[in-house]
Amino acid sequence: MTEQAQASDFFKGILIYTDGACSGNPGPGGWGAIVVRPDGRVRELGGAESQTTNNQMEIYGTIAALREVRDDDGPVLLCTDSTYVIRGITQWIWGWQKRGWKTAEGGDVVNRELWQELAREVRARQDRGQITWRYVRGHIGVPGNERVDKIAVEFSKTGRARLFSGSLLNYSVAVHDLPPEEALPEPKPKQEKKPAYSYLSLLGGTPMRHKTWPECERRVKGQPGAKFKKATSAEDEVAILKSWGVDPSRLP
Repeated sequence: MTEQAQASDFFKGILIYTDGACSGNPGPGGWGAIVVRPDGRVRELGGAESQTTNNQMEIYGTIAALREVRDDDGPVLLCTDSTYVIRGITQWIWGWQKRGWKTAEGGDVVNRELWQELAREVRARQDRGQITWRYVRGHIGVPGNERVDKIAVEFSKTGRARLFSGSLLNYSVAVHDLPPEEALPEPKPKQEKKPAYSYLSLLGGTPMRHKTWPECERRVKGQPGAKFKKATSAEDEVAILKSWGVDPSRLP
């Protein structure tokens, strides 16, 4: 379906940058994309969602960019700082599909609908030109990556952004200034979740310890200003309460 990038510094096909952002994760989010066509036309894309995640915005920005060039012939170089997107569409998706959209652990694939939509856009290009996925490390001054990050952040914070559409000659972003090709960073090892020692809640200035999450949730759900957190040890309980400005001796 796809392969990772082997591209020169100046790409003569369809050049794309994508990015996503989220405030809160989950929370208000935004995505951005730049599409540069070989004839010199540039179009910036972007959008916002009121309740989403960073990963969802990363995938959606990629979907929107590929949808923009669905009917364009020629190879595509898609640059993103999202290892999640690149690994998902070039590696993980094969196993998900074979297992009926289940993870190796047997759970449901997160963001399944978005992955399926991205796969459809990738398949739609099979007869028009190969997609090459290129990892670009974020926040190191790559002009195209910095611009899509700004678009995504603006949409996540305000729900809008001024988007360029016009000639490359009039575009202020040096989109063809790409850094040397870089391999994907190694995935971080999964950290084993520590079991809960207790669940703490704070409501109306009164702290309380709970044995289970449902018990804690019943106390805080729908209560303005309520705080809650899982503690993994007695020492962790003390640290949490102190971070809330509560004397640990007040805990029943």
